[in-house]
Amino acid sequence: MGKNKDKASANADADTKSKKRDDELTSSDKKKVAEQASEKAAKVKAKAEKAPAKKKGSATKASSKPATEAAKKAKKDEAVKAAKKVGKDKSTKKSKKSKKSKKKHKAQLSDFTSALKVTPGFSLADLDASSTPAFDGDQKKAEKLMRKTGEELADLQERLYASERHPDGRSVLLVVQGMDTSGKGGIMRHVIGSIDPQGVELTSFKAPTKEEQAHPFLWRIRNALPKPGYIGVFDRSQYEDVLIVRVHDLVSRPVWMRRYGQINAFEESTVAKNTTIIKVMLHIDADEQKARLAERLDNPEKFYKFNPGDLKERAYWPEYQDAYQAVLERTSTDIAPWFVVPANNKWYARLAVQQLLLEHLRSLDLTWPEATFDVEEQKAALAQL
Repeated sequence: MGKNKDKASANADADTKSKKRDDELTSSDKKKVAEQASEKAAKVKAKAEKAPAKKKGSATKASSKPATEAAKKAKKDEAVKAAKKVGKDKSTKKSKKSKKSKKKHKAQLSDFTSALKVTPGFSLADLDASSTPAFDGDQKKAEKLMRKTGEELADLQERLYASERHPDGRSVLLVVQGMDTSGKGGIMRHVIGSIDPQGVELTSFKAPTKEEQAHPFLWRIRNALPKPGYIGVFDRSQYEDVLIVRVHDLVSRPVWMRRYGQINAFEESTVAKNTTIIKVMLHIDADEQKARLAERLDNPEKFYKFNPGDLKERAYWPEYQDAYQAVLERTSTDIAPWFVVPANNKWYARLAVQQLLLEHLRSLDLTWPEATFDVEEQKAALAQL
């Protein structure tokens, strides 16, 4: 029985040790399991935290995509606007440049007086009859300029006409010379015809009458000089007496040679009486004259302009050119210079003559005359009527 008790006691001790060992193992295992669980939990937590972060990042990325596209679109729109602005600026700049160019072009439409004036050394043979001195435009621009300056020309003519009542009133004499078909008639219609006819005195000189032949050659010229306030226009002039008479030997050489000096003296005395003289030669070349004569023969509406005598005169073309050269050399003076207008282009010739007339009228510094009566007194008298 004692042995059994000892055995039981031994067994009990063994069980106690075994239980203690089991308890220790269980605690260790539990601790290990707890650690593993803790690690697993940490991993899960980390994974869980990582997963939301990723989603958040995806959301940010997703939300940033439209923003990026919007930014790109905005940038593109901005670039388009910038391009348009540059284009507009270039267009504006080009427009300004174009306007500036036009202004510059307009500035060149002046000073026909200097461009066409005969100066020492001038050679008619060297002048291109198709050139357009002082003007680089075309027919359309020339006609537009004539219309534009026509108003000023009319105003100046009226101021000139208003000086008629004054003893020292001024007058203007426009002398137009040129070969047959040079365009003298066109000047009369398009230039002189555009101003008030009541202030114009037009004289066409043809072969002298018997009465005129009975007087010195300048007699009929002096009788046709414009009165104060008027614009006198000579279609041909005293210069026929040193042109046609020279070419056809109608008078002796000593006679027509003296006439240059007589003409200069006559013009000097005329200018001294407040008459401004503008002498114009319309210059065409031989080919242009032939073309214009042919046009008259081809068009029934222009038969009236043709004269068989024109063909006879054309045969003397070289002699007439020499005669004109002598006239220009001997009678172009400071007080009454010649202006040679290239006239192959009719539109240019008309513009040039109009501008010469306009520039000379401007130089007169014309003003409206003062009243020769008491203005207030006349107003009071009018109010009583």
